[in-house]
Amino acid sequence: MKIAIINGPNLNLLGKRESSIYGVQTFEDYFDLLQKTYSTIHFNVFQSNIEGELINYIQQSDAVFDGIILNAAAYTHTSVGLGDAIRAIDTSVVEVHISNTLAREDFRHKSYITPHAKGLIVGFGIDVYRLAVESFLLESHSP
Repeated sequence: MKIAIINGPNLNLLGKRESSIYGVQTFEDYFDLLQKTYSTIHFNVFQSNIEGELINYIQQSDAVFDGIILNAAAYTHTSVGLGDAIRAIDTSVVEVHISNTLAREDFRHKSYITPHAKGLIVGFGIDVYRLAVESFLLESHSP
C-alpha cells in the first residue's frame, strides 16, 4: 500500500508553534514512529506553505497512491481550489486536523475539503495521521 501525506501551511513548525494546540512533537519525529508502526506501507510526505503547490501535488498523486491523508491547515477554510482538486481525482482523501477545528474560531468551522473527502478526523492530536492510515487499512480489508 502507498499513502501520501500532504501537509499545508505552517505544519512544518509542529513542535514549535502553539504547543497548547498542536503539541510538542515534531512531525518528523512522529513520522518516524508511523513508519516503524506500518513498515509495510510506503509513505510519501509532502509539505508546502503554498496553495498551488498543494494542488499540483494532489493532482500528481492521483492513481499513484492508494490513499491521501491531507491536512490542508488554514487552506481548509479558504481554498476552493483544493476542494476542486480533490473532487477531480479518483484517489480517496482523508482530511485530518490535529486540533478540533469545530471547537475553535468560527472561521475554522467551514471546510472546502470535507464535501469531497472520504472522511474527516479531527481533534486527536498528531495521532490523526495514524487514525487515517487505519481507515485505509480497514478499507483495503473490506470484502
